[in-house]
Amino acid sequence: MKPALSLNLPPVDDLFTTQEERDDARREKVIEIPLTEIDAFPDHPFRVQADETLCAMQESIHRFGVQTPAIVRQKDDRRYEMVSGHRRMRACEIVGLQTMPCIVRQLSRDEAIIMMVDSNLQREVILPSEKAKSYKMKLDALNRQGQRTDLTCAPLEHKLAGQKSRDIIATESGDSREQVRRYIRLTELLPAILDMVDNGKIAMRPAVELSYLPPEQQETLLITIESEECTPSHIQAAKMRKFAEEGRLNEDVMLSIMQEEKPNQVEQFKIPKAKISQFFPAGTPAQKMEDTIVKALELWRQRERNRNDAR
Repeated sequence: MKPALSLNLPPVDDLFTTQEERDDARREKVIEIPLTEIDAFPDHPFRVQADETLCAMQESIHRFGVQTPAIVRQKDDRRYEMVSGHRRMRACEIVGLQTMPCIVRQLSRDEAIIMMVDSNLQREVILPSEKAKSYKMKLDALNRQGQRTDLTCAPLEHKLAGQKSRDIIATESGDSREQVRRYIRLTELLPAILDMVDNGKIAMRPAVELSYLPPEQQETLLITIESEECTPSHIQAAKMRKFAEEGRLNEDVMLSIMQEEKPNQVEQFKIPKAKISQFFPAGTPAQKMEDTIVKALELWRQRERNRNDAR
């Protein structure tokens, strides 16, 4: 039997199209896509807050339309998945638009994760939990890429220089390698404790120490925090971690640690958050609220002094 004859014929489409037409088909275009055909990015770590930024975006879209197209990828089911533009899409929904301009980009799952994280890290206000989850997603995506060099340009340059995934994230985010590690550790916290970090009730350093506690001990900690009406300091959190690693941390030991007087413990003046949250955009960290209030009081005091001097 004679072997099959290979004619090396071009694809049928190439016989009836020009090279210019084929290049144009591969070129990215901005197209209008119905909002009902766009799905949110799975496990999207960034919240779409109903804050001043979203209100300003709504007003802009209402007056001028969407000026910057969103970036989406097409899924196997032919629907689209939002990569960059969740807030724009929400603003379009509120304004009442049926479609929005999008660039459909050919992206693998890991490429899409990296682009989603990098585009959202440009936000003005980012919660610790958002950084934690996004850094973890990007780290996992970079690790899955392994030795592949055909996926992203910037990471490729770093890989050729012998950098590890965490170094890449540090270089591109502006956070140090150690700070990236701390943020990723926060993903080990129970959601209720992570919320306390977002609200400024627990600082970063003690939160990292608490992330080493098993989930059941974190549950016990939540009960203790509620009963004692206070959160652990860095020293207390480190002590809990040490006792846990030695297998000696239980409810009584945890309570004893929490009842220890903190070295820097001073009397605090507390204002219910509900009374002041109306003056700040949703998601504003507690520390930023405190700094703004102190600055406002300093300005008020200076005004009072100037008024008294004028009398």
